[in-house]
Amino acid sequence: MANTPQAKKRIRRNANRAEINGARISRIRSFLKKVETAIAGGDKTAAAEALKTAQPELARGVARGVLHKNTAARKMSRLSKRVAAL
Repeated sequence: MANTPQAKKRIRRNANRAEINGARISRIRSFLKKVETAIAGGDKTAAAEALKTAQPELARGVARGVLHKNTAARKMSRLSKRVAAL
């Protein structure tokens, strides 16, 4: 159990940050899901548009420290490749 005021504050802060970061990750997943569904539907234009909107979201996740840089790059690369193959 946290005894010092600083430790108690960190517990509060960490809980708030976890909630915010969870929302960010969920938002990113939603954008990626739109790309996935467009690819599954075989609609190249919709997939390309969804990919174009998902790319800045991934970059924002990296900037905010929610995603690792290489993870975002890998996801973007794989999705781009799949959209190009349509």
